[in-house]
Amino acid sequence: MEITASQVNELRKITGSGMMDCKKALTEAQGDVKKAIEVLRKKGAAVAAKRAEKSTNEGIILAKVSDDKKTAVLVEINCETDFVANSDDFIKFANYVLDVVFSSKPASVEELLKNDELQSKLHEVLAKVGEKIEIKRLTIENAENGLLIDYIHPGSKLAVLVQFDNVPDDKKEDLTGIAKDIAMQVAAMKPLCIYREEVAKDTIEAEIDIYKEVARKEGKPEQILEKIATGKLNKFYQENCLFEQAYLKENSKSVGELIKEFNSKNGTDAKLKLYRRFHLSDEKK
Repeated sequence: MEITASQVNELRKITGSGMMDCKKALTEAQGDVKKAIEVLRKKGAAVAAKRAEKSTNEGIILAKVSDDKKTAVLVEINCETDFVANSDDFIKFANYVLDVVFSSKPASVEELLKNDELQSKLHEVLAKVGEKIEIKRLTIENAENGLLIDYIHPGSKLAVLVQFDNVPDDKKEDLTGIAKDIAMQVAAMKPLCIYREEVAKDTIEAEIDIYKEVARKEGKPEQILEKIATGKLNKFYQENCLFEQAYLKENSKSVGELIKEFNSKNGTDAKLKLYRRFHLSDEKK
């Protein structure tokens, strides 16, 4: 059966697949466009299987926050090359995934992938780009009595969500600018946690052992090693705990002092509750 150029163009418009792929699919489907679409979708599944062992170190991270700032999501979608990460097909698919996560609130990536329509669209884009695509991770946060703010670093390789609790509705707008600055601080400074109480006990013990050993090798008396270690540990907290870090826009004050000033000025008790930081180089969490 002869496949015409108009049939190929029609299938290309519908699927976005390459000319030769469309012609092969139409030939296999004996000119039936609907069947040819299924052939291309199956080809997408075949691409996924063929490239299953490939690494996906490129991609984008997207965020979406509800209008009332009470719900927010982060999604990371990976591919093999930066070329595909910047392609319209990949970006369109990534935004589709973001919308599905925002609307359906899956508990995990595994639950998200049970969505048949999403699987179909994934196979379609796989057939178009010919690379492995992976939805690496997602997070969904809720702030019933507070607000959530996002920050996407230019290039969409790094994204942050910051949550404040105890924020009255009439103070959300006032806090939004500060929250955005703190989200940018998280992106730039990569804190370990918000408060010193959250630092893992084994991390603290390891730091103290290092400080003592260094002081010991410097010839410091054994009886003052604990005091030296305590002083250095305070510096560790100031560098690694978001609440104690110097505020990047005004390093004469800490992030904690910035929040305290806001609360004093507005008669509020806003509390920095959590942050989520997704970066393409991170290990899966």
